[in-house]
Amino acid sequence: MKTKLLVLMLLAAGAVFAQLSIGVRIGPPPRARIVRVQPQSPGVGYSWVGGYWYPVGHRYTWHQGYWTRPAYAGAHWVEPRHDGTRYFEGYWDGDHGRVAHDHRWDKASDRNRDFNRDHDRH
Repeated sequence: MKTKLLVLMLLAAGAVFAQLSIGVRIGPPPRARIVRVQPQSPGVGYSWVGGYWYPVGHRYTWHQGYWTRPAYAGAHWVEPRHDGTRYFEGYWDGDHGRVAHDHRWDKASDRNRDFNRDHDRH
């Protein structure tokens, strides 16, 4: 009886601490596109974010390079990466912590200056 109780307690504890992860694996993204000329900075306080592939549904979409203001003063851009199994999104990091990239920023003209015309389209 004690053995059964111990086994049930261990199973219950495992169920409480178990994690469920659901994801779509679509493999690594294509090679990055080549930027022939990085456009001139639009002004002081802007950072260049190079183009990168990011997953949308079951495929990758190219996000062209652009100038943007960092999430906060002193933040630097950490590029997205794929480790051969999983994709990790890019983010801003620095003394005030990590800030996830928000693609809505890309459309905010007061935040970003998108100069993407000078890259190689594969």
